Amino acid sequence: MRGPGGLSLRLDVRACVVVTALLAAALTAGVVLIGTGDFPIPASDVLRTLVGRGDRGQEFIVRELRLPRVLVGLLVGACLGLGGALFQSVSRNPLGSPDVLGLSQGATAGALTVIVLFSGSAGAVTLGALAGGLLTGLAIHLLAWKQGVHGYRLVLVGIGVSAVVTAVNGYLITKADFVDAARAVVWMTGSLDGRDWTQVWPLLALCAVLLPLVLAHARGLRMLEMGDDVSRALGVRVERVRLLMMVAAVLLTSAATAAAGPVAFVALTAPQLARRLTLPRWVNGAGGAPMPGPNLVPSLCMGAALLVTADWASQRAFGADQLPVGVVTGVLGGIYLLWLLVTERRAGRI
Repeated sequence: MRGPGGLSLRLDVRACVVVTALLAAALTAGVVLIGTGDFPIPASDVLRTLVGRGDRGQEFIVRELRLPRVLVGLLVGACLGLGGALFQSVSRNPLGSPDVLGLSQGATAGALTVIVLFSGSAGAVTLGALAGGLLTGLAIHLLAWKQGVHGYRLVLVGIGVSAVVTAVNGYLITKADFVDAARAVVWMTGSLDGRDWTQVWPLLALCAVLLPLVLAHARGLRMLEMGDDVSRALGVRVERVRLLMMVAAVLLTSAATAAAGPVAFVALTAPQLARRLTLPRWVNGAGGAPMPGPNLVPSLCMGAALLVTADWASQRAFGADQLPVGVVTGVLGGIYLLWLLVTERRAGRI
């Protein structure tokens, strides 16, 4: 597409169709989820209430109780999907996600420190999770630095840091009293229960700041996947782009963890599923691996759709037993991780 003043924009038709379909799926799942609960509301009434035409009871249930939860789910899923796509692109490894690299565990450690040692409020737990994620990301970057940060070194260092931080989290749980331990375990599972507008606005502001920054560096990020030498030859400031994208990914992951707890595997699966939907061509001799590319917007939309769908399943698929959304994503993500490892092994890449 060409615009005035020589401005041009290249659009991938397949990617646009996939993004539109994922957005429609996420919004549809959100409307269905708003209508789900002890007081069910038909989808038509939900839509009528959202535009200000519902009765008082529906207005209270939809706007004050259920809409914030759904918006947090959409934003957390979007942050995790985008953060996972950034990490996988920077590391050039399908296993390079916040779950594997230890970012989620680091944010959990920060939150547990506030809960166990200081019995902090919900706001303090959020700040603790953000601080823990940022410190963990800084530690991984420093330990992986050797004349630059390279993909496999980043993944290996992240796995080691993840093991250490997981052990710290276990120690903190053993030192907590019964009430704090129960509170910590519920938070560590990953849940959207009780989320309100105080979680929506910080996530929305963070996305409004980071999304344009990330998209502005999408071309440089794509060039990085061809190697540092090629990227430098094409005029990309390699270390600057890599550092900015890693900081953005750490902030997105930490904010999502602070809002909903460590929801497992969304950051791992969303970018991979989005890539398989948007890139139908295959690399010759790559054993069936899709062509490279960060796929930032499709990953964002896929993450949002996955999380709200999983939240609906956690409420409706198990009868009277409502599960935290982190349990559902953990089961599905674990199955996907096993399948991914088998596929990568057969292709000779691990």
